[in-house]
Formats: sequence, C-alpha cells, structure tokens
Amino acid sequence: IRCPVKECDEEILHGKYGQHLSSHKEMKDREPYSHINKGGRPRQHLLSLTRRAQKHRLRELKRQVKAFAEKEEGGDIKAVCMTLFLLALRAKNEHRQADELEAIMQGRGSGLHPAVCLAIRVNTFLSCSQYHKMYRTVKAVTGRQIFQPLHALRTAEKALLPGYHPFEWKPPLKNVSTNTEVGIIDGLSGLPLSIDDYPVDTIAKRFRYDAALVSALKDMEEEILEGMKAKSLDDYLSGPFTVVVKESCDGMGDVSEKHGSGPAVPEKAVRFSFTVMNIAIACGNESKRIFEEVKPNSELCCKPLCLMLA
Repeated sequence: IRCPVKECDEEILHGKYGQHLSSHKEMKDREPYSHINKGGRPRQHLLSLTRRAQKHRLRELKRQVKAFAEKEEGGDIKAVCMTLFLLALRAKNEHRQADELEAIMQGRGSGLHPAVCLAIRVNTFLSCSQYHKMYRTVKAVTGRQIFQPLHALRTAEKALLPGYHPFEWKPPLKNVSTNTEVGIIDGLSGLPLSIDDYPVDTIAKRFRYDAALVSALKDMEEEILEGMKAKSLDDYLSGPFTVVVKESCDGMGDVSEKHGSGPAVPEKAVRFSFTVMNIAIACGNESKRIFEEVKPNSELCCKPLCLMLA
C-alpha cells in the first residue's frame, strides 16, 4: 500500500502498514490518514443502507447514546437523538428544516389545525370549491399539506355546532326533554304544514334552543373565567349568572350563485341565530358584568339556531 502522507510515497506491505504510519510522529494528532478499504465493496453512505444495515453500523453509537440517556435524561433516547439532530441542522445553518422538526417534536406539525383553516375560510369568504383549489395548489407547490382538506374542516365544523355538551336545568323545564345529546332536528317539526302557510317549499334544520345556548356558553368558558378573575370574583363560580341574548334573523341572499357545482338550489337562505351580548354575576345587592360582546353585529359571534332554504 502506498503511504498517503505527503512527501513519503513509500510502498509498504499490508501487514506492516500500521507500524509504518506510527512512525509519522508529526502527523499523529492530525489524523490525515484516509480510510483504508481492504478490497470488497466500497463503503456505502449511511442513509442509503437498509434499516438492518444502519442498525448494524450504528450499534456501538446506539449503545453509548442509550447509556447517556439513562444516566442524564431519565432514559429518553428519542429526546437525545432529536436534540442531536436539531443541533446538527442548526450548525449547518439549515434553520428552516430545524424549525419544522421542532414543530413536529412539540406536536404542532408543520400544517395548520383544521379549526384554523375553517376560520381562514370563513374570514376570507372562500367558497368550498375556492378553498379546495387553494388547498390543492399549496400542496402541489410546497409538497407539504399546510392547509387541511375539506373533510377535516367539516369535522371541525361539527364540533362547533350545538348539542355536544351535557347539561341539566335546575329546576327542570316543563315540556323540555332532559336529553342533552341533541344534534340537528327538522326545523319544521311541530308546525302544522299547510299550503296556505307555506306558499314556498322550505327545507330547514334547527337546533334545540337550550342545547344551542349551553353550547354557546361552554365555548365562552375561558372568557367568562377571565372576566371573573379580572374582577376578583372567584368565590362566585356557582353563580347565579345573568345572560343577555340578542336574537337575530339574517337573510343570506341569493345562494344559487354561491353554491358552486351541483344541483340548482332554491332562491333564498335564511338563518335564525342569537348572540350572547353580555354576562353579569349577582354579588349581593349589585350586579357585576364579567363579559360584553365587543362586536355584537359581527357574523362571527352569531350562534346558529336554524338554517333554512326557502
């Protein structure tokens, strides 16, 4: 084998190669010696190996990492490896990849939460087909699923609709079901249908009022608690609360154009909804307000009661 040290170029027998290298004292600290391939296949890159071969090659390192993790990090091998990976990425200035990895480690992922996507769709007035187009384009261009597909938004939407919270009326209300798991019910149930009353066909879906009200208050739980904390009313957690509600009926205009593909729909859509205007708490003789809706006319604080196509 020819010696790789500069200005030596001596040819040495394979068996005596190590002994010869040790004679280059000036080079001892600086490991200039290239890896000696003793014939056979060239050494493959670690990432191109099979999982079994990777395990075999990293066996010793894995054992050391395991020992370190058990000694220093309570046995959390994953945290040690992830942190090493992050440090290696940041050392090479690959901060974007490091940020994404960190987000995944913290359970955030690089994508947006379905409820956030739903809020974006509502606030930017995108129809389902427009949103889907944006979702597909972003996925194709970036190669990552940043926005969530429509079906995920629909699932998120269901969780925002009334009828998911157990509750109990004290005292019980007359002629009102005690069942709290109320989904969507037919909007025209309980009304006698006749041609005179309904000159147009109506399709309506509505929520039971008490279920919708409880759901709205449950959604506002954090704001209510913050309001109580701000006014130091923690002793009054059990109430009694006074909730002022504004009911509204909103014509949603001609929906046949907004509907996108699919069958032609009837002319008008109407939404019955309510908005929680303010919540107060009775403290002795006086009443202290703990919540007030800042934008009472905004669509975003309207809680649905009944959706009707006429």
